[in-house]
Amino acid sequence: MRIDVLTIFPDLVEHYASSAMVGRARTAGVLDLRVVDLRSAATDPRRSVDDAPFGGGAGMVLAPGPIVATIEAAGPCRPLFLLGPAGRRVDQHVVEELAALGPPAGEGFSLLCGRYEGVDQRIADHVVDGELSIGDFVLAGGELAALAVVEAVTRLLPGALGNEGSAAEDSFADGLLEYPQYTRPAVFRGWAVPDVLLSGDHGRVARWRRAMALRRTVERRPDLIAARGGLTAEEEALLAELAPEPGNGNGD
Repeated sequence: MRIDVLTIFPDLVEHYASSAMVGRARTAGVLDLRVVDLRSAATDPRRSVDDAPFGGGAGMVLAPGPIVATIEAAGPCRPLFLLGPAGRRVDQHVVEELAALGPPAGEGFSLLCGRYEGVDQRIADHVVDGELSIGDFVLAGGELAALAVVEAVTRLLPGALGNEGSAAEDSFADGLLEYPQYTRPAVFRGWAVPDVLLSGDHGRVARWRRAMALRRTVERRPDLIAARGGLTAEEEALLAELAPEPGNGNGD
């Protein structure tokens, strides 16, 4: 899958995207990530890409001339999404939609990173295909948001993870938070791992994990339960059997 990231800080994006899971996915040929320098089409000695806003005000705005020239010269993969506060909120459902833009349905997509006070509105109106936001808070630029989108999408690509079952069990994969995780030792400072996880009974473990995911989501993110249309009768029964009390993690 191809993802293009257009930014005035290509080294920042390239450094992160060459490490860990995203870097391994690139090396394995699972992800074709291309980083485009938005200054590449600037014509002045300072390679300027911004200017003061019309009407006055603080800060600078990414100007249409050099930005659009770079986009036209680079020919980024479409659709091209601008990262900014007015965009569609990215959640796991949106991530799945973005991942589906890759093969065999298409080639991929691109991300345009805003900076300073944002981009000239004409870029948003006439050049990009849509906008994305990772939340209602302010960042200095779109690079961190772009990397969050890239990593979330990459996790869903076949061959990106060492264990292909990991993505299916992640939080939000089924509209639920992930169940609690434990590792060795079985007892640490007197805090014991739930007995069911030591039983070797994979069926019991799977039912317990499902119950704990349900309980955790009910307690901490009831909005996710509401978005699923509530709990099914089967899920209600599972909770009553294995997690009847809020916060109960004993497993038996």
